[in-house]
Amino acid sequence: MKKNKRLYWIIGVGLVVILLIILAVNRKNNNNYLRVATEKVQRRDIIETISATGKIQPVKDIKISPYISGEVIEIFVKEGDRVKAGDILVRIDPEIYKSAYEQSEAQLNSQRANLANAKAQLAQLEARFQNAQTVYLRNKALWEKKVISDADFETAKTNYEVAKADLDAIQASIKAAEYSISSANAALKKSREDLTKTAVYAPAEGRVSKLSVEKGERIMGASQFSAGTEIMRIANLDEMQAEVDVNENDIIKVKLGDTALIEVDAYLNRKFKGIVTEVATSATTTGVSIDQVTNFQVKIQLLKSSYLDLIPPDQPDYSPFRPGMSTTAEIQTQRRFNVLAVPIQAVTTRSDTTGKITRRSTKPATESQTEQSENKLPEIIKEYVFVYDNGKARLREVKSGIQDNNYIEIISGLKEGEEVVVAPFSAISRQLKNNEMVEKVEREKLYQTE
Repeated sequence: MKKNKRLYWIIGVGLVVILLIILAVNRKNNNNYLRVATEKVQRRDIIETISATGKIQPVKDIKISPYISGEVIEIFVKEGDRVKAGDILVRIDPEIYKSAYEQSEAQLNSQRANLANAKAQLAQLEARFQNAQTVYLRNKALWEKKVISDADFETAKTNYEVAKADLDAIQASIKAAEYSISSANAALKKSREDLTKTAVYAPAEGRVSKLSVEKGERIMGASQFSAGTEIMRIANLDEMQAEVDVNENDIIKVKLGDTALIEVDAYLNRKFKGIVTEVATSATTTGVSIDQVTNFQVKIQLLKSSYLDLIPPDQPDYSPFRPGMSTTAEIQTQRRFNVLAVPIQAVTTRSDTTGKITRRSTKPATESQTEQSENKLPEIIKEYVFVYDNGKARLREVKSGIQDNNYIEIISGLKEGEEVVVAPFSAISRQLKNNEMVEKVEREKLYQTE
């Protein structure tokens, strides 16, 4: 009886030892499994955005330049002042323009006097011509009848021709005087306009956002070859816009009317709403040679309703924004609602999807092999996820759609509720193989060591 009990006891201890060994082996094997974190496929709303940086500027920003050159003798506004259309802004020294006007006026009067004198002479010369013509015609008839001598006829003829030449000359002088009067009138008009333009007026209502000149400074007037000296800017700060640069790879996604969320550095943790109003068709480049960056300017008008709380009730004209403030815009280019989505890092692209590595031949390639390599079609890039299924990571091809900062739309390949591997990224992108055993852990415990 004692022998049987002892036998049972030995067998029991042996079974326990074997069980412990099996558990230890299994534990060791489990510890060798790749640790991964997973997340279920869920339906979400995804908004695809494009990020761009730039500056805040007024929608209407008028550059004021004078039409004439001269010295600034008076400035009637200062930076920040609000002006109305027609308000005087700057006065330029008018002395040389007054002198030019007086000279033009005197020249016009002189030409008018010349014209009057020529017209007075015209009357006398017309009478002389009529008399000479009458005498010439009468003497011609008498000469033809041999009544008067050749000398008398020649005298009458000469007097007629001289009278006609004098009449033609005075008529030409009158036309020249009339042309001179027209020219003098034009010169007088220009000198009058130049004199008027010594005072620069506001073309529209707004606020002086920039004052670029000082009293006593000489400025250049605008011409067909030059824009002239910019003396100030008048902006309508009630309507502001973000002028941002969008990379050439993203510009094709942006269209008029897109919604945008705008962050201004001066207002931390605050986002303002805006609408895309302009998309440039010509690019701008920055940098040189291989470092060149090609961008397209996009203008986004800020919606006043998104910053009304920043305007004091007693200052309805106040603008919380200043031209030149730094800004970052998130342009919402596409939206998808209630679609299947997974974290972006769960989707990978692999050229070696089977997990097998083909060793390259060390032998020199033959001519035919080289030709085949050159004629080989480019590989089609496919997207994959690893689906967690009963302790295994199963590779599955998917088709993706748009994405936001965190999630990507899955058009096909997954069902709602399935679990996909989302971390670590190194495993998803390189290490994991199809049907490989893995150990699922919480993401926060993924990198903890026992």
